[in-house]
This record gives sequence, C-alpha cells and structure tokens, in this order.
Amino acid sequence: MRPLIAAAFILAASLSGCADDRREERLRAAGPNPSFDALMKVADADVGARKFGLCAGCHKASKDAPDFGGPNLYGVFGQKMGQHSNRFGYTAALIDAGGRWDAPTLNAWIANPKKLVPGTSMQFAGVPDALDRADIIAYLRRQSD
Repeated sequence: MRPLIAAAFILAASLSGCADDRREERLRAAGPNPSFDALMKVADADVGARKFGLCAGCHKASKDAPDFGGPNLYGVFGQKMGQHSNRFGYTAALIDAGGRWDAPTLNAWIANPKKLVPGTSMQFAGVPDALDRADIIAYLRRQSD
C-alpha cells in the first residue's frame, strides 16, 4: 500500500508543478514592473486556452462554433469592435465604440469591459491579473490565424 500512496503523492506533486504554467519564470523574464508589451512577449497561448475557461461559459473560440451568451471569438483578433459576428446582437455602445480588437484593446476589455465601453451588456467583472490577460490574448490571437 505504501508504494501506491507514494506514487499518488509524486503524481500529485508533479501535476501541481504544472499548475503554475511557468508563471514565475515568465514574470522574471518580463522584468520588474513589466509593461503590457513585455507580458505579451512571455504570454503563452496554451496557458491562455486553459484560462479562456473563464470566458467559455458565454464564448466559444473555435471555427464555426455558434454564438452562445456572447459571440464566437474565433477570428476576432484584428476585427472591428461590435461587428465580428453577423448573428450576435451587439449593444449600440459596443458598435459605436469604434476601434479594432487588437492586443491593447483586448487587454483593456478583458480587464474591465464596462470601463472600456460604458453601456456594454457584458456581465463580466474582468480579469485583474495582467499575465492572465496576456495569456488569454495570445490564445485569441492564435485562434485568429
């Protein structure tokens, strides 16, 4: 029985080591008080795919997926705000906001949608961690290639 417990402990420890997704290493590489651009250089799209789970209750990001509570975000990177999906009913505030879904705009949106576009109907408080946002943006960029 002891070897089985030891094996389970080793497996759990090794998996928990993966849970941080090299976070500390990537933050060190970005430098002290990293800028958004520095965080984007160390962002990881695979980590972002997992963190996109925060968004997946309302959004999909795969080709030909339907709109759900929010529009499908596949191919959104570089698109005009409020115009990506012909099927989704965007708010006038988002349509009138102008601009494109580039990395800085997505960063501001994912941080606090209502601050970027007052009047949006998106019910999401935002992602406070800048590296988490950079990872999600890297994932959305990959889903737009």
